[in-house]
Amino acid sequence: MNEQAEVRELRSLLRSKVPIILIETHEEPRILKLLQQACNLENQVLFRWSIVDGIGRYHGAAGDSSIYQTNELTDALKHIDKTAQSGVYALCDAHPGFASPVNVRLVREIALEHYRTARTLVFISPRLEDVPSELLRLAAHFRPQLPTRDDIRAILAEEAKLWQSQSGEKPRGDRAVVEQLVLQLMGLEVEDVRRFVRQALRADGEINADDLRRVLTTKHEALGAGALGFEASKVRFEDVGGLARLKRWIALRRAPFLESVGVEDADRPKGIVLLGVQGGGKSLAARAIAGEWSVPLMRLDFGALYNKYYGETERNLRQALAAAEGMAPCVLWIDEMEKGIATGGAEQDGGVSRRVLGSLLTWLAERDKAVFIVATANDIAELPPELIRKGRFDEIFFVDFPNGAAREQIAAIHLRKRGHDPAAFDIAGIAQRSEGFSGAEIEQAIVAAGFEAKARGAALAPGDIFAELDRTRPLSVVMAERIGALRAWARDRAVYADDGAEADAPQ
Repeated sequence: MNEQAEVRELRSLLRSKVPIILIETHEEPRILKLLQQACNLENQVLFRWSIVDGIGRYHGAAGDSSIYQTNELTDALKHIDKTAQSGVYALCDAHPGFASPVNVRLVREIALEHYRTARTLVFISPRLEDVPSELLRLAAHFRPQLPTRDDIRAILAEEAKLWQSQSGEKPRGDRAVVEQLVLQLMGLEVEDVRRFVRQALRADGEINADDLRRVLTTKHEALGAGALGFEASKVRFEDVGGLARLKRWIALRRAPFLESVGVEDADRPKGIVLLGVQGGGKSLAARAIAGEWSVPLMRLDFGALYNKYYGETERNLRQALAAAEGMAPCVLWIDEMEKGIATGGAEQDGGVSRRVLGSLLTWLAERDKAVFIVATANDIAELPPELIRKGRFDEIFFVDFPNGAAREQIAAIHLRKRGHDPAAFDIAGIAQRSEGFSGAEIEQAIVAAGFEAKARGAALAPGDIFAELDRTRPLSVVMAERIGALRAWARDRAVYADDGAEADAPQ
């Protein structure tokens, strides 16, 4: 990290006579150190305030010789307002005080008198999202630099050397896992990175997959993601039957996506829409993409977003999307998207769905973090056209009922999953009898056949599966009209997720 560049930026803000500087960070000690350097170079006195210590001169520790009765923020601001002492006043964790009109007015009076007495207020806090608009007009933001990949690798090397000197053992770790850890630590502040690395090393002297999962879980919990679920997906494309074209498309974009982490990249893969029949494997594909790329899978639950109070739903969405950015690089899975932002019922819900759509569109256009979206939908006709146009997503894939080759793969996957050797079963016969079945229906037929065989005390046989398939009426028959309309829509508007699917689609 280039601390000198940060000091230069702080000096520039002090020279420009900005009366209020806002610094949103968890790294209070590091920021105070940078601020002290900038003040020394600008010949300005640095004071520090906290509700515990009150106001005191800062010399690299908590404010010493604190001023009497300045612990409360209001009293501290009154003191600063009345004093003739110019300088820089670092106010640590003062954000709860913005709820008080008295404090807001005091801050404004100090800021408006800055041209007479140069008292710069620097608010340092982990949360500064509720700063009143009347103060924002007088303020400038300072955004601390986050560690780069090289910085994180340097921290890893320092901590590994420290561990070795203390334990006498050389740290162990798989290079691929270490690189994944580096990726997942991108976007975190220096002390968070150091803490996570120490935790991983001091558990057993090794950086392994368990450490990676623990880091991801802790990171997710620290973000307070709310409606955003998290899982470290273990699904790979080998666990998914068919979808050959989608698999190739995703494989080509793995390196460009991961190499763009931590940098601005206009060509970074944005995301895809998976449209298709129910049970066709869209959800499994979302998990497999995260698994193939070895990044966390974040699932956005629209049901948990909605709140009866005005504006709270949009706020919940913004918090969830911010948490997704905090987990970058990641895959953000928006399941059954049409149920959350369909605009057909906008009048009935008081315009909430429209506002949610607006918030999502803004984020899609402005996001700069490595968040790859996989949005699944069963009925794309319910989605607004401005959401699914090119530029929002890279591609729309249609997941149709599996073709013959895919049905063979699906049957073999689910037999192996339950401890059976596919070679002992007539896989081709299963594929033939399951024409028009979804992957979920083929799996359920195998599960039900296993229950039947177990009930009579026998091993599962091909005939059991055949009988169950013959008894099943698949969705392609039960809802033939709706499925036909969906396939007709997709024929000229979407890319088929599997090779040869166009030939299997009804004309």
